[in-house]
Amino acid sequence: PPELIWGIYAGLEKQGFTGGNVLKPSCGNGRFLENMPEGIREASNIHGVELDPITARIAAHIYTDATISNQPFERTNYADNSFDLAISNVLAAVLSGCQGIHATVNGLGERAGNAPLASVQAILHDQFEAHTNIDETALFQISRLVESYSAIPISPNRPIVGESVFTQVAGVHADGDNKHNLYQNNLKPERFGRKREYALGKNSGKANIIKNLDALGLQLTPEQTKLVTERITELGDRKEIVTPDDLPFIVNDVIKHNTDSNKVKLVGYMVSTARSLRSYASLRIEVDGVEYEAASTGDGQYDAFVKGLHKIYAEKLHREFPVLTNYFVTIPPGGRTDALVQTVISWEYKGKSLRTRGLDADQTDSAIKATIKMLNAIENM
Repeated sequence: PPELIWGIYAGLEKQGFTGGNVLKPSCGNGRFLENMPEGIREASNIHGVELDPITARIAAHIYTDATISNQPFERTNYADNSFDLAISNVLAAVLSGCQGIHATVNGLGERAGNAPLASVQAILHDQFEAHTNIDETALFQISRLVESYSAIPISPNRPIVGESVFTQVAGVHADGDNKHNLYQNNLKPERFGRKREYALGKNSGKANIIKNLDALGLQLTPEQTKLVTERITELGDRKEIVTPDDLPFIVNDVIKHNTDSNKVKLVGYMVSTARSLRSYASLRIEVDGVEYEAASTGDGQYDAFVKGLHKIYAEKLHREFPVLTNYFVTIPPGGRTDALVQTVISWEYKGKSLRTRGLDADQTDSAIKATIKMLNAIENM
């Protein structure tokens, strides 16, 4: 309807378009040309493309001020992004003098989609120094909004708006950023309302960790940074996703419980579980430089592990073992991923109460760490 066409032209005028080269592909008998505002018509070179010869002749007869071509708009069997050339078509079109580009947010469209707006804007700005009235800082937000309403997820590596495109994974890249931004280009995240991030995982180097610590306002010694890096690499090797939100808990857990100064150390352990069978644990600990080993069964992996410790303390060390009074598992406060589990255990020992925490990707492992911390705590009582 004409009202719809008037609304489209009104939107173009609001964005600052008052005239220029106008291309109307698949122009039909010219409804968009018929309802073009006089101001834009008088200031424009109008071109129409129509595949049907009869319709093209009708349009050419009615609109003598326009150039109507009876030919395919694109010399290909597909007019969309089927060959992944939508952005290349934008380059070719602008080089040929085109001043109007068809694009969609996130490249949405039938079949293989269309040219994505964010990439089109970056090309026009960086490669042609073209001026548009697009607010680049809003491109990421509008992309996420359309993703939410369309329920079509964006690939993490999609240029400009992908979740991972401004994330440095390798430590060498983070190190380069520390050395006068060796690896950066004009596509800076701040330009699009985003910020550069540094991934935490098995490929994280010291530079990645330092960048994340700086963002949180945390300063560690070189030795402490090394311990935190080793812990994050360990989690990454287990395919866990670690986010900056997890980092303060990892730092707290590693720094406060440095194993080098502990009298009780866990040398190794193995736990297993099976349906209709009791869980089994085999473990070895070191106490004051001497190693002790035990095996036991229990009602669950952790119960079997603790009963093994009971054996060592009762039969080999002849010491009293604390009584477990409470046990609960949570995600660390403020944590936003499933990379870490926090186990908090309360104990009674010789009339005194104490509570220890364990942090790990695995619930059983976090409980075991909390238990070893407890054994070191009672060594200092």
